[in-house]
Amino acid sequence: MSNLFSLLPNRITQWLTASYFKYQAWRTIGINGHHSDSTCTKLRTMDVNVLPALQDNYMYLIVDKETNSAAVVDPVNPDRVLEAVKARNVNLTAVLTTHHHWDHAGGNEELVKKFESTLKVYGGDDRIGALTDKVKQDDVINIGSLKIRCLFTPCHTTGHICYFVEAPTGDKSVFTGDTLFLGGCGRFFEGTAEQMYSALIDKLSALPDETLVYCGHEYTLQNLAFAKHVEPNNGDIKKKIEWSQQQRAKNQPTIPSTIAEEKKINPFMRVNESAVQSHAGLKDGIGTMAYIRKEKDSFKANL
Repeated sequence: MSNLFSLLPNRITQWLTASYFKYQAWRTIGINGHHSDSTCTKLRTMDVNVLPALQDNYMYLIVDKETNSAAVVDPVNPDRVLEAVKARNVNLTAVLTTHHHWDHAGGNEELVKKFESTLKVYGGDDRIGALTDKVKQDDVINIGSLKIRCLFTPCHTTGHICYFVEAPTGDKSVFTGDTLFLGGCGRFFEGTAEQMYSALIDKLSALPDETLVYCGHEYTLQNLAFAKHVEPNNGDIKKKIEWSQQQRAKNQPTIPSTIAEEKKINPFMRVNESAVQSHAGLKDGIGTMAYIRKEKDSFKANL
């Protein structure tokens, strides 16, 4: 089936993909519903507006409060992005695309058409719609006073980019798309365990511990169920499950987490820990990464 799908013209595959995601959202949350309430993290010189989309996606409107400039991450629902831009009365100048999958990049072209001024569309993959600026590891994007460093994290897709945002006051956030989730990581659709190890351990784990982590989906409870399976005696995981259940009961997002927290609860960030390696029956991080990702692919969450 996947081979047949790859032979179809791109416009048809895009339409089929869009139809699938829209149907899934309608089936689970209704036509006008949202899987979570919108929230806003207010930092000293940077605000991060969390905009739920589709069945479980998150978009993010990043605002530099010094200049009122803004960027949006993965705007799959352009109308909702424009509503947030108008409500905040900010100057949207950039689209930060983590990867080419429709539920992340599928709104780019429509947003650019709807927007009255020129938008820069950044990403690391030529398959991204409306792309104007292709970026690579350590490229820097400036949005007002905010400095955004690109982290090349191929594996889920070959061109995946995470965006590390620093404000002059020291506020730090990273937007990880489908590479790093709260308590989990993305599937290895176009890459290897070596690449995900490099992304999570060499690059993301090296960010300052206080860095806020904003991921692409609300997968937290499913991920933590697997984390508990891998490390049943990890008290930090148990506490995070309880907190996340309380959040979801109130229709609140479970994001953001922090890099420090992910190092305590995320088995894919803990592949060099003896408890995780013991679960895999291995003694190396890359092998453990491959083992637990394969196990997670067929794991059934049960909290």
